[in-house]
Amino acid sequence: MSRRLPIHHQESTGNHAPLWIADRLHSTAIHLLRRVRKQDVATGEGPARLSALSVLVFGGPKTLKELAAAEQVKPPTMSRIVAGLRRSRLVEITSDPDDARRLRITATPKGMRLLEKGRELRIHYLAALLGRLTAEELSRLGEAVEILRRLLENPG
Repeated sequence: MSRRLPIHHQESTGNHAPLWIADRLHSTAIHLLRRVRKQDVATGEGPARLSALSVLVFGGPKTLKELAAAEQVKPPTMSRIVAGLRRSRLVEITSDPDDARRLRITATPKGMRLLEKGRELRIHYLAALLGRLTAEELSRLGEAVEILRRLLENPG
C-alpha cells in the first residue's frame, strides 16, 4: 500500500495539478496578507476595526446585523467594534430612514481617508516587494493576477 503525501508535497503535474496549485496559492495568499497587514499598524486602528470600516467604505451603509454578517462575527462583537470606530469618529450612526428602530452605520470622511491611507501603505509595500522581480517575472505575475481576477469575477 502506498503512502499518500500531503498536498504540498505532491507533484505539480498530472491529475493533481489544480490541487497542488490551489494548495500553494492558498498558503501564499495567507502569507502575503499577513505581511501587508503589518502596514496597518501605521493607521493606529486594529485589524477588526479596519476590516469593518472597509465593508462600510466599499459596501456602503449597513445595519449592525448586516455588518456582523459581512464580518462573520456575532452582533455583540460587532457592537464593540462599531463603538470603537465611533469613538475614533470613523463612522457615524443614524436612524434608518425606513425603520426608526434600526440604526445605519456609515463611514465618515475621516474613516474613508484612514482606509485610503492604509490601502496606500499596503500597495507601496507590495510595490517595493515587486520591485525585486525581473521584468519577465513581473510580466508573468501580472498575467497571473489578471487570470485570477477573471476567475473570481465569474465564479460559476
